[in-house]
Amino acid sequence: MSVILMSKLIIFPTDTVYGIGCPIFDIQNIHKIYDIKHRSLEKPLACLCYDLAQIEEIAEVNEKVKRLITTFMPGALTLILKAKPMVTAKIGYKTIGVRIPDSKLALELLKENGPMLTSSVNESGEAPLSSYEEIVEAYGSFVDHIYPATEDFSNISSTVIDCTEDSLRLLREGTISLDKINEIWNV
Repeated sequence: MSVILMSKLIIFPTDTVYGIGCPIFDIQNIHKIYDIKHRSLEKPLACLCYDLAQIEEIAEVNEKVKRLITTFMPGALTLILKAKPMVTAKIGYKTIGVRIPDSKLALELLKENGPMLTSSVNESGEAPLSSYEEIVEAYGSFVDHIYPATEDFSNISSTVIDCTEDSLRLLREGTISLDKINEIWNV
């Protein structure tokens, strides 16, 4: 399988749902994601990363956050963290949602190309599309490449936790429960 990205807008399967994404500082394609999805600019995109080192390049990571990352990632957990000043300066995000997907293809893309801003493949507010054929038909003319799924994925969005304060705040529950997360956070 050939993995090429470099400043491209792509659709690819993750361990949860199909994602549409581009490199984190690719301003032109970031705007395209918002336009294609009819998404409000007030709703930031999540950032998929290859490993803890990539997360630490773009976000503030303390020991509690590190425990969550090493326990639940790769996996279906998105953590909202304070963005590094470089991220705020380049894309305007003061906080950033980060996740390491449990998908060979997604990890290969991230290893080769660095962190990617992503969103689920759907019209904003609608359910994510899970069929490769539907995605090609609906979005094929808007992106540079669409990768077919080679692994199973859950089709359930990740759990999203805000870690920017001393206590955790659940923003969306997915397959990982807040109780399990709190057990690790409160060690």
